[in-house]
Amino acid sequence: MNALLLDRIHFAFTVTYHYLFPQLTMGLALLMVVMKGIALRTGSDRWNQAARFWAKIFAINFLLGVVTGIPMEFQFGTNWSEFARRTGGVIGQPLAMEGVFAFFLESTFLGLFLFGEKRLTKMQHFGAAAMVWVGSWISGFFIIVTDAWMQHPVAYHVLENGTYEVSSFWGLLLNPWAWLQYAHNMCGAVVTGSFVVAATGAFYLLERSHEDFGRIFLKTGVIAGLISCLIQIFPTGDMQGREVAHLQPTAMAGMEGLFNTQKGAPVVLVGQPDEQAQKIDNPLAVNDVLSFLIYGTTSAEVQGLNSFPRDQWPSALPLLYYSYHIMAGLGTWFLLLMAVAAFLLWRGRLYRAPWVLWPILLSFPLPYIANTAGWMTAEIGRQPWLVYGLIRTAQGYSVHVSAGNTLFTLLGFLGMYSVLTILWIVLVYRFIRTGPQAGLHAVPGPEPTTLTTV
Repeated sequence: MNALLLDRIHFAFTVTYHYLFPQLTMGLALLMVVMKGIALRTGSDRWNQAARFWAKIFAINFLLGVVTGIPMEFQFGTNWSEFARRTGGVIGQPLAMEGVFAFFLESTFLGLFLFGEKRLTKMQHFGAAAMVWVGSWISGFFIIVTDAWMQHPVAYHVLENGTYEVSSFWGLLLNPWAWLQYAHNMCGAVVTGSFVVAATGAFYLLERSHEDFGRIFLKTGVIAGLISCLIQIFPTGDMQGREVAHLQPTAMAGMEGLFNTQKGAPVVLVGQPDEQAQKIDNPLAVNDVLSFLIYGTTSAEVQGLNSFPRDQWPSALPLLYYSYHIMAGLGTWFLLLMAVAAFLLWRGRLYRAPWVLWPILLSFPLPYIANTAGWMTAEIGRQPWLVYGLIRTAQGYSVHVSAGNTLFTLLGFLGMYSVLTILWIVLVYRFIRTGPQAGLHAVPGPEPTTLTTV
C-alpha cells in the first residue's frame, strides 16, 4: 500500500470510530431535555430519575468522544499537512470555535446536571440539561460547517502562496450546504438516541425488570424515533439529495449507479454495480422516480457518470453505491418499525407485544450502521476531491510521512480503540443491568423515598 491510501484508511478509521459516540450524545441530549421537562411539569420523580440515568450514559459517551476526537485534530498536521497548510485559514476557525465555545459549554453544564442537583432549583437543573443540549448541537454545527466547506466551498479567496483564507465569516457559517447537512445529520443523531432509549425500554419489559422505567424509555424512544425518522426522510433527506444532485452530479450518479444520462431516470432499489461494464447487474428499478425526486417531473434528464471525465468519477464507486443503499434501506426500516410501534403505543398494546419489542431491541445497532453509511456516502461521493473543485485528495496528504509510519500508528490506534471499546461495553452494560434507580441520591422534595448509592 502507498502512503496516500494508508493515510485515507487511517483517517477513515479514526473518524468512523469517533462518530459512534457523538451521534449518541447529540441524540440523547435532546431526549434528556424532554425527560427533564416532563419531570418538571408533572412533578414525577420517575421521569427525573430517567433523565439522570441517561445523563450517565451521556457522560460515558461524551468522555470517549473527547478521547477519540483529539487524535483527529493531530492527524491534520501529521497525515494531511498539505491540506492543513492550504486550508487552515478557513477550517481552523470553525474547528477552534467548536473547541473553545461548544465543548466547554457542554462539559460545564453536564457537570452541573450530574453533580449539582442538590444545589440547584428544579428550573435551574432543567436549564443545565437544556444547555448540555445546546452545547452538543452547537458543537455538531461547527463540525458540519467545516465539512460543508470541503463539500461546497464558499466565502474564500486564494492568497498568493496558494493558501485559502475566509473572505466572509458569515458567508462561511451560512453555507447552504452546511444547513441542509446539519439538519439531516442531527435528525440521524436523534434516530440513534431514540433507538438506544427504546431498545433499553424494550429490554427491561422483555426481562420484566425496572418495568416502570421500561415504559418511560419505550414511550420516549418510539415517539421521538417516529418524528425523527419522518424528518430524516422528508424534508431533510429529500432536500440534501437535491443539493447533491445540483452541486455534485457525479456523486448522485454514483450513488444511484447511473452510468448513462437518461430522461425519466429510475431509482434502483436492488442491484450490483459493474463499473467495467458500466451497468447494474440484476436491477430492481422503479422507472422515472429519480428524475421526479430531483427535478419534480418524471421526464427530466439526469446526468450519468459518462457525462463527466473519468478522472472526476468517485474513486470508490461500488462502495459509494452500497453505502447509499444501506443508508436508504435502513432508513425505510426505521420508519416502518417506529410507525408500527407508535400505533401500538397509541392503542395501549405496545408494552405487551413481544413481536415488536424484540425487533426494537435487536435494531439498536442499526442506526450506527446507517449513520456511518450516510457519512461514507457524503465523503466518498466528494472524491476525488479533498475540497470539491479546488484540491484533489492526492494533493493534500503528508508526502514526508512514510507508509510504514502510517501503518504503525494505524495498528496502534486499532489496539487502543479495542481497549476503549471493551471499557465502553462494560460500563454501559453495568449501568443498564443495575437500572436507573441505582446510584442515585435522594431528590429533595416531599416524597419520602430515599435512594442510596449502590
